[in-house]
Amino acid sequence: MLDLRTKLQELAALPADRPMGMPGAYYTSQEQFEWEKSTVLRHGWHALGRCDEIPEPGDYFTVQLLDEPLIVVRGDDGQIRVLANVCRHRGMPLAEGRGNAKRFVCSYHAWMYGRDGALLRAARMDNAAFDSKNCRLHGHNIQIWNGFIYCNLDGDAAPFGEESAPLDQMLAPYEPESFRLVHVAEENWHTNWKCLVENFMEGYHLSVVHPRTLHGYTPTGLARKSVSGPGFTSYCANYPDDIPSRGDGAPGLSDAERQRSSLFARFPTQVTSQAASLLVSICIFPISADLIRVKWTMSVYGDDLSDETIEARIKLWEEVNKEDREKLERMQIALKSQHAHAGPLAPDDYEGTIRDFQTWLAQEDARHGAEAQAAE
Repeated sequence: MLDLRTKLQELAALPADRPMGMPGAYYTSQEQFEWEKSTVLRHGWHALGRCDEIPEPGDYFTVQLLDEPLIVVRGDDGQIRVLANVCRHRGMPLAEGRGNAKRFVCSYHAWMYGRDGALLRAARMDNAAFDSKNCRLHGHNIQIWNGFIYCNLDGDAAPFGEESAPLDQMLAPYEPESFRLVHVAEENWHTNWKCLVENFMEGYHLSVVHPRTLHGYTPTGLARKSVSGPGFTSYCANYPDDIPSRGDGAPGLSDAERQRSSLFARFPTQVTSQAASLLVSICIFPISADLIRVKWTMSVYGDDLSDETIEARIKLWEEVNKEDREKLERMQIALKSQHAHAGPLAPDDYEGTIRDFQTWLAQEDARHGAEAQAAE
């Protein structure tokens, strides 16, 4: 694994005009994954979903983030919380899937918790050391940004803020926080988490992998790299001038903003496509070196799109995701080859976002490596 970490630093230090991708082992080594799991993933901000997935008090959904089962719930006070989905008695999960609950009741011994995580009842607990106030569910670090819910398993993690100002400014005209949810889906993909980040964030493959679905309105030749900074990158998939309008969106959008999809990644595990009337986001939940849980949501701006158009867009994105999944799963097998060496990256407009991701990973790896050494 040390060789891979050293390789990462070497490639990230290459001149900007001669970038190289990482070798296959970087995406297939379970040892490398375990290091990432304990460092960049454990201490990163992860998108879990959209706020309007849980619009009413008691609405909840569950996710598994690394080794932590979570309940994302809207409380009686209207606040969204991310609670440990682990009973404080013997460790039983309290909820599955999604729904609405007045209380979370353990199916093992009937301990009952409120929507805020407080223990409300523990029958027959005749134990002198028992104190219900010390048995509330753990509340994880949470942040809301542009209608997305983020969680960090590191309770001391600082929220992201001013460092992402360029990304905030790029997205602000679209009013992403006002989009309404129309679709949620989840499935497992047999690929490495970094492969999906890189795939989604480069326009080099658009015309090749998606000739029927995307090439007509986001051809590779019109892809242009956009803003990047600490923890994020982006590019614009511009539309040809002769295609029909894909929706007006917010009133403050320029003609240029209406004629493109702005794709961004917030590292480590969120990738998103923001267009005038359509917002599609993928939350990646790494499981192992070659397995991820993919949750994708689609939201629309107001009543811009008819029900028929929304259904067509859902089917389109299902096909796009299927095309990407097939390629990534095939590539994951080939990446285990001894001949899967580091290869050159395409110019900035096409794969500069991969370079941004690589540079960020190298910085995070160096930081966590230094912290690990200092702790020894």
